[in-house]
Amino acid sequence: MREFLVEITTTVPEGTGQEEVDRRRAAEAVRAKELAATGRLARLWRPVGELRSIGVWRAADEEELHEKVLGTLPLRPWMTLTVTPLAPHPNDPGTR
Repeated sequence: MREFLVEITTTVPEGTGQEEVDRRRAAEAVRAKELAATGRLARLWRPVGELRSIGVWRAADEEELHEKVLGTLPLRPWMTLTVTPLAPHPNDPGTR
């Protein structure tokens, strides 16, 4: 599987009820745990003071990432994504 750096900004549409927001956020937490358990979600961070996430996600290719991984997130309709494919670096200390 390839790795992708994904930056996610979630914007709740104006007029959306709090109950709907809470329902989707709860479902998002469940789905993120499922994706982590299958190795699709490797790491996830929230920059201090910002309402966005940065994560390392895994998929066979970018099409699969969008369709079968990120596309399954309950908050996906409200997300703006920036996807950067990653390649191993010869000086990566994690590969030693």
